[in-house]
Amino acid sequence: MEKGIPTVDLSTFVYGNELEKKKFVDDLGRALHEVGFIAVVHHGIPTSLVEAFYSASKAYFALPESVKRTHEIEGLAGQRGYTSFGKEHAKQSMVADLKEFFQIGQEVPADHPLKPFYPDNVAVAELPDMPRLGRALYEGFEQAGGHLLRAIAIHLNLPEDYFAKQINDGNSILRSIHYPPITQAPESAIRAEQHEDINLITLLVGASAGGLQLLNSLYEWVPIMPEADEIVVNVGDMLQRLTNNYLKSTTHRVVNPPQEEWHLPRLSIPFFLHPVSSMDLTCLDSCVTVDNPLHYEPISAGEYLDERLREIGLKK
Repeated sequence: MEKGIPTVDLSTFVYGNELEKKKFVDDLGRALHEVGFIAVVHHGIPTSLVEAFYSASKAYFALPESVKRTHEIEGLAGQRGYTSFGKEHAKQSMVADLKEFFQIGQEVPADHPLKPFYPDNVAVAELPDMPRLGRALYEGFEQAGGHLLRAIAIHLNLPEDYFAKQINDGNSILRSIHYPPITQAPESAIRAEQHEDINLITLLVGASAGGLQLLNSLYEWVPIMPEADEIVVNVGDMLQRLTNNYLKSTTHRVVNPPQEEWHLPRLSIPFFLHPVSSMDLTCLDSCVTVDNPLHYEPISAGEYLDERLREIGLKK
């Protein structure tokens, strides 16, 4: 727990015996219920791929602003391509976060029923490797996330494949976030104001600099310091909603570094694992009890995503 969150080894679930699988499910379930965050080792995503995408992202954000803005597509609510600095804010804040980002989404064949809802990913003529590497990383995250959701389903006493059909060709997003150097004292914004994620789970490979903090049950901000080979996984609001607050979508933020490190940029690569938009997020009956009465009205994943994108300023 030195890093602020517990750690689990995903390989013990994917390749382990029944006893190892059970321990993994119990440890994961307890952490996501009590903390909402966990570090995962041996997750199967090649370090070389992560490093290659980091390098490509770094090169991308170094491009002139005028070039990057050609990848900012009107009407897509930031769900594909580039989103310029100062566009997104936390739902309770009117002050924009100190970041810019590039997003890569799901790809399906032209004749797929969901194709009308999944715009093409944005090509980058100047750095064609960046989206290509991003798609490879996206698929690695999908696989690791699928294993984690199998374990979560078992913990919730659901069929092991409960989430599989919901995340197959799901509306997930890989986001490469660049927090530029801070050149003057910000009036009130921090790199990313306190917020919760929208999706089922988020998988994050180690950022290029510190600053990530979670709000614990004692209302203290705890720094999260993952090792280079770990991914940090947290519960999103959709999963909290489905489980009637049993699994915890924990508030987190990215704080500004000490002034002597303002000149250092920060690069972060989260994968927001979303289901298909038709998934029903009605609270599971098993999670509604006398001690934990029903907290939410029924809603679909698509309706909920739409509502939240408006709240954070990406959708008008």
